[in-house]
Amino acid sequence: MDAALITANAGVSVSRRDFLKITASLAVGGGLVIGFGLPVRALVRDTLTTDAPFAPNAFIRIDRAGKVTFVMPVIEMGQGTYTSLPMLIAEELEVDLDQVAIEHSPPDDKIYVNPLIGYQLTGGSTAVRGTYEPLRRAGATARVMLVTAAARRWNVDGASCYAERGSIVHKSSGRRLGYGSLVDDAAKLPVPEKVTLKAPADFKLIGTPHKRLDSAAKIDGSAKYGIDSRLPGMKFAVVAISPTFGGKLISVDEAKAKAVPGVSQVVRLDDAVAIVAVHTWAAKQGLEAAAPQWDAGPNAKLSTADIAAQLAAASLRSGAVARHDGDAAAAIAKAARKVDAVYEQPFLAHAAMEPMNCTVHVTKEGCDIWVGTQIPGITQAAVMKVTGLKREQVRIHNHLLGGGFGRRLEYDGTVRAVRIAQQVPGPVQVIWTREEDIQHDMYRPYYYDRISAGVDAQGKAVAWSHRITGSSIIARYSPAWIKNGIDPDAVESSANQPYGFKDIHVDWVAQEPPAGIQTSWWRGVGITRGTFVVESFIDELAAAAKSDPLAYRLALLDKNPRAAAVLQMAAKMSRWGGKLPQGQGRGIALCTGFGSFIAQVVQVTVDKDGAVKPMHVWCVVDCGVAVNPDTISAQMESGIVFGLSAALYGEITLKGGRVEQTNFGDYRVLRINEVPRIEVRLVKSTQAPGGIGEPGTSCLMPALTNAICAATGKRIRKLPVGASV
Repeated sequence: MDAALITANAGVSVSRRDFLKITASLAVGGGLVIGFGLPVRALVRDTLTTDAPFAPNAFIRIDRAGKVTFVMPVIEMGQGTYTSLPMLIAEELEVDLDQVAIEHSPPDDKIYVNPLIGYQLTGGSTAVRGTYEPLRRAGATARVMLVTAAARRWNVDGASCYAERGSIVHKSSGRRLGYGSLVDDAAKLPVPEKVTLKAPADFKLIGTPHKRLDSAAKIDGSAKYGIDSRLPGMKFAVVAISPTFGGKLISVDEAKAKAVPGVSQVVRLDDAVAIVAVHTWAAKQGLEAAAPQWDAGPNAKLSTADIAAQLAAASLRSGAVARHDGDAAAAIAKAARKVDAVYEQPFLAHAAMEPMNCTVHVTKEGCDIWVGTQIPGITQAAVMKVTGLKREQVRIHNHLLGGGFGRRLEYDGTVRAVRIAQQVPGPVQVIWTREEDIQHDMYRPYYYDRISAGVDAQGKAVAWSHRITGSSIIARYSPAWIKNGIDPDAVESSANQPYGFKDIHVDWVAQEPPAGIQTSWWRGVGITRGTFVVESFIDELAAAAKSDPLAYRLALLDKNPRAAAVLQMAAKMSRWGGKLPQGQGRGIALCTGFGSFIAQVVQVTVDKDGAVKPMHVWCVVDCGVAVNPDTISAQMESGIVFGLSAALYGEITLKGGRVEQTNFGDYRVLRINEVPRIEVRLVKSTQAPGGIGEPGTSCLMPALTNAICAATGKRIRKLPVGASV
């Protein structure tokens, strides 16, 4: 998801006071609970031994043994939130990080809402940004209440006490009480209206590298993903969906399928068939024996060329205006020179390492679902609609995600699994094979960009005009976020670019692919595709001016010091401007989004046959306060590899209404021997935290293609680059 979504507020109207409100109540079995949320749930407290749980948006629970439990409002999918968010609590609560236990939050879009988006949702690089202050306030409030409780017990001034590693200490006497012995007293105290947060200079955890809390479980295999779900009597189903978009199921050979040992059932849906068996292998064999026949439907002859032609034609229409400063058309007409370009970017699949899967048990009493999802609340609502069940009857047991990248921001797989499970007695795990996963993904949109600039006699760009044409994910996902016909995600990188043009025009033409082809988020849709266009075209303008690409950018960034600083640091790291051997080139690019500033330099070698080999990537990140530097570096490295894979090889193509790619053999992911050397440097900052999960991918693509152009003189305007240029 992109930064533009986060400013849309999704119709949520909440005051800052409500957002930061802290409340206290009793924990299960007694203890102190610090909760915060949008909104804070009303509390009922009966006795000190009540076992009624308190469930705000997110909360700290401290029991009588001193155990600190954090109910996590976001999901872990490799990005490190199960370490960085507990660090925020532990910092202000004054406990060691290994004292904080984590629980998954249940689905509830009202209580566990992501305050920057408006849903219970993990995405948009919002986890740290949305919780940085509230979690710290929650920890600080708990600490203040515990200090007060200890001071009253000792009959001393609270200022004479301090918190240290899960205990309250009296300065002069050295007396010490553990948190667990104070929670009942603390729970009776009034909640302080204001608490003082630590100054950055006093941080002990924030800003220091810390090993991931979830690493050990992932290494020893005890970590549980959705695909690891196992229930008594569980069956397994493999699903096949119409290979053509919009196609329907005609027939299956049910007798042959059931003749396969272990196969118990054939489940038919309008556009799919599932084979149910005692294990996945039997289900796969049964599916092959079933030999499903399909009605190809209206898209039987559809090809990628057809979609590209539709987009090209649509791009000739005037679009909804996203930004209009000055008069770009007039300025371009009067300019000494006009530079034009058309950029195309293909459909992309997510290809998460854990393929789509969902375990469901439907009974008369309700529906239990074991899955890894980025949107538990939205998923719950979708299942309620399918089943007709009440909210409390739909129970989602969320798990770690073996890769999300936006794919698990959708509930299509869960809904299909529920429809299958409605016909199966007992629990059933529905698994998509890798081929089904890739050929029935919800793809990053195919985009078509027309862009022009006016250049003066000295080569300086004086005006910018950009028309963006493509599918609108927001129109489907949350129509309320569309304002004046503009998809804010699609236009983000151009309309909000950091370069200073007095005359600029950006407009948007919505052009959806044929029915049945659905588009979705892909590790930050708008910014990943938009940064490629903007940063590639800036390089083209620098070339037209016969100017150094770095110097050209800096001249346009005179009012954006953070952006200029990361560019200069990346240039210094890479020894920008130094002479390179023949066939090598360096490219530079800037990404501003999610509150972060990232610059990357890529060095490539292109041999005499045109084969491209990335050699080195230098990356500089200014994301404000760096909560866990190790996680940020890892996210940058991950984003770089993800972006390289897409830029070099990533492409979903259609022929005869079907996706041609099937597995990692033809939907390539960068292999370990192809990964370049990567160096990441973080800018020290006290600014508010910015997003990390998506910008690294966004910046890499134009840096790579700009490097290829530097090495060969060939400008890349259509992705993927391919094995050779």
